[in-house]
This record gives sequence, structure tokens and C-alpha cells, in this order.
Amino acid sequence: QVQLVESGGGSVQAGGSLTLSCAASGHIERDNCMGWFRQAPGKEREGVAGISNYRSTTVYADSVKGRFTISRDNAKNTVYLQMNGLKPEDTAMYYCAAKNGCFNPSMALPYTDWGQGTQVTVSS
Repeated sequence: QVQLVESGGGSVQAGGSLTLSCAASGHIERDNCMGWFRQAPGKEREGVAGISNYRSTTVYADSVKGRFTISRDNAKNTVYLQMNGLKPEDTAMYYCAAKNGCFNPSMALPYTDWGQGTQVTVSS
């Protein structure tokens, strides 16, 4: 099992930036994927971005392409989500997730381990 702790959420005005961090610990295999998901009140959880350790393959939701960047520091077992050009519709609880034995970071495939979430609020 992988333990995940998110940080970096907060409140920002539209057009602003935030960087989320997710520190992983526990049983982390070499071939793993990590991702960011979000859930706004009254809405279903949606995938935002994912990254594999294998070739650092990345995937993004269409709604964040060109604005968000996912990256990872394997030495620190940490994944980041740089969010630029934030919009009010980006307001949500953001969750970090991970899965071992993974080469494809697609967010359509199930992730097995989840953090507690960090709130991002974007005001207009």
C-alpha cells in the first residue's frame, strides 16, 4: 500500500497559479503511476493529469491541457501539479492517487491508493 499526502492547495484569483505536491511513502514499486483527480461539489470525480515512472509518460484532461503540468521527482517520491491560468471552474478538492505495476497513467484506468485531498478555490 502507498500512503499519499497532498499539500499546496489554497485560494487564488482567476488567472493565478498554484502548485500542488503529493509525497508518497510505503510500498512503491519501480513501475508505478501517479495522478491527480478532482471533485467539485455536486459533481463526479474527474481525472486531471497522470504520469508514469516508465518514460515519464503524461496524460491530461482536455480541460487543463496547456494550463496544468504534472511532473515527478523520483528521488523524493513526490509528484507535482503546476496549475497556471486558473479558472473558477477549476475549484474543487484535488486528490493525489497512485498505483503500482503501471505503465499507462491513463486516468480512465483504476488507481488503487488515494490521498486525503487538498482544496483549491478560484475566485472570479
